Amino acid sequence: MYVITGATGHTGKIIAEQLLAAGKQVKVIGRSAERLADLVAKGAVPAIGTLSDAAFLTNAFQGATAVYLMIPPDWGTTDWATFQRGIANAFLVALPAAGVQKVVLLSSQGAHLIEGAGPVSRLAELEQGLAQIPGLHSLSLRPGFFMENLYANIGLIKQAGIFGYSLKSEIRLPIIHTRDIAAAAIQNLLSLDFQGHTHQFLGGAADLTMQEVATILGTSIGKPDLAYVYFEPAAAKAGMMQAGITETIADGYNELFDALNTGIYQEGYSRTPEVTTPTTLEWFAENEFKYAFAG
Repeated sequence: MYVITGATGHTGKIIAEQLLAAGKQVKVIGRSAERLADLVAKGAVPAIGTLSDAAFLTNAFQGATAVYLMIPPDWGTTDWATFQRGIANAFLVALPAAGVQKVVLLSSQGAHLIEGAGPVSRLAELEQGLAQIPGLHSLSLRPGFFMENLYANIGLIKQAGIFGYSLKSEIRLPIIHTRDIAAAAIQNLLSLDFQGHTHQFLGGAADLTMQEVATILGTSIGKPDLAYVYFEPAAAKAGMMQAGITETIADGYNELFDALNTGIYQEGYSRTPEVTTPTTLEWFAENEFKYAFAG
């Protein structure tokens, strides 16, 4: 049986559905029966509980062929690092207690940085923790910037007619759709041919500057001249908090973006055919972003 954490999220739901379609037994972890109902209707076994509960996870992981791990966001947290570490520590207790041997982790580009990359540094800690578990084999998927993160700019575009982050305009980012991350996870979960503790960079279809992103998104919504505006970190933090994001999350994003701006986040990564995934930002803009913008 495969066990999927974050089973109602962007990647977890696709993974669960595709494993079920392949005839596999799947257990899906979620916080409520209602949110898991669609997957249960398709044949999944539900496990209702919280990811910071090591005893719950130990029971849920029993007999797992492999586990898909992710730390979901909590946009209301007042201490992002403590929130992430609470879930990570529960994983690190439950996996050996349940005798799990194979894990695919949703990590991130930049997870080589144990400090200085905001929330991604907590994923680096988790990767290192997994490597210390005897008998466990782990594959950490390290994707670039999620296309779905761009939805957060819809309010700014509507209200101010601009698109912006505290990312310098010349920085090029690998930008990936979460369905391509799910596809990589499914491939590895079905093959289970990874050994030891390895990572796989997922680079999306292209590396793009934020102005290129603005032009692509703007074209899809009838604003081809949409401008990208760089915000100084203090202004970016104020804007995020005004939009309802907690201070700890705003600080975390600013730290992550600073790592991108200085180049340390991208160290050791390069684009090759092997890391390039199929979904383009143009496809996302035309098929998803413009409908979310209109909604």
